[in-house]
Parts: sequence; C-alpha cells; structure tokens
Amino acid sequence: MRTLSETTARIADHRRAARTGVVLGGALLALTLVAVDPALAQNPVCAEESNTLVNMIEGFVQLTTGLGVMGLLVVWQADSLMEMFTLGQERQRSLKRHKRSALKSAIVLVILGPLFTVMGSSMDLPVADCVDVIPF
Repeated sequence: MRTLSETTARIADHRRAARTGVVLGGALLALTLVAVDPALAQNPVCAEESNTLVNMIEGFVQLTTGLGVMGLLVVWQADSLMEMFTLGQERQRSLKRHKRSALKSAIVLVILGPLFTVMGSSMDLPVADCVDVIPF
C-alpha cells in the first residue's frame, strides 16, 4: 500500500505530464496549421492538366460502388435460396439478419459518394471541387 506522500507525488507527476502533453499538442496543432496553409492553396489535384488522378479517383469510386451493389445482389439471392431449403428457425433468422446487414452495407456504400460531395464542399476540401464521386 502506498503512503499519502507517494500518492501525492504520483498525482503531481501525472499533472505535469498532462500539462506537457497539452502544450506539445497545442504546439503541434499550430505548426500543422502554419505548414499546411500554403499546401492547401496549391490544390495539385485540380491543377493537373491530364486529370489522371481525378479520373482514377472517379473510376475507383464507380468500380467499388458497382462491385458493392453486385455483391449485395449475389448475397441477397444466395441467402434467399438458402432460406428456402433451411428448416431451422434459428438459421432462417440468421439468414434474414445477414440479408439486412448486406442491405445496410450497400446503402452506406451508395450514400457515401453524395455525402462526400456535400460535406467536402461545405468543409472546403480541395478534392471535392474537381472530383465527382457520385457513382451514378
């Protein structure tokens, strides 16, 4: 068991460490804001002549969204087929839960593109100005 003076010393050490962490974190934040400001003004993604990076990002979003929706259709049909031949009630409930979770995942995947477009423009993200991530 610790004595009162040992406990008080430990608390003081923890407070000093916390103050040091806050000071270092504030300094890091200030340095980051100062260092990143010139980089934000350049916006190399939109300034590129060939638009290779922009096309790659748009293609990736369209490809992943398309594969996600196709995956949902395959999982939904497979689960429906398995439901027809499953006799146990618990297994049927499990398959229905799996279908619901697959549907939720596909909905999130489809909503992410428009959400990024809206939130990116409201947060002044430079990529949101020139990249169209709405998959449809």
